[in-house]
Amino acid sequence: MSTPGHRVTITVRGYETDANRHLNHAVYHQYGEHGREETLRSAGVDITALSAAGIGPVILETTVRFLAELVVGDEVEVVTTTSFGSGKSFRMDTELVRVRDGATAATLTGVMGLLDHATRRLAADPHGRLRAVAADPDAFDRIVQSPG
Repeated sequence: MSTPGHRVTITVRGYETDANRHLNHAVYHQYGEHGREETLRSAGVDITALSAAGIGPVILETTVRFLAELVVGDEVEVVTTTSFGSGKSFRMDTELVRVRDGATAATLTGVMGLLDHATRRLAADPHGRLRAVAADPDAFDRIVQSPG
């Protein structure tokens, strides 16, 4: 996975670990979700604007590949890369990097869409729809990759 993208750091907390004293598998998904939300927020897209536009992000597919252990106290850099194509879906892929040694702890691949609240179907042009609700469309363009 590439390292460019939006970054946010999380510290592993004790209640997130399992009987083996490492990060519980479900929490990797939560870290990915946090990264996706923070990416959109930093791009000027917040839940209020999305709701007012009658749309909301949905996860269509997500896969985690576990590569290295995370334990209590580890700082984890959550790196989310967003890219759009020409269809109704887009990608938000995440790399969880252990800060102390730079090891990639996990990769999460994700296919996303925008749910149209009125039709309950995927909205066309997710890039354009997200950009339209962004508080700063130029910041949005710096954070996500345009359709290509």
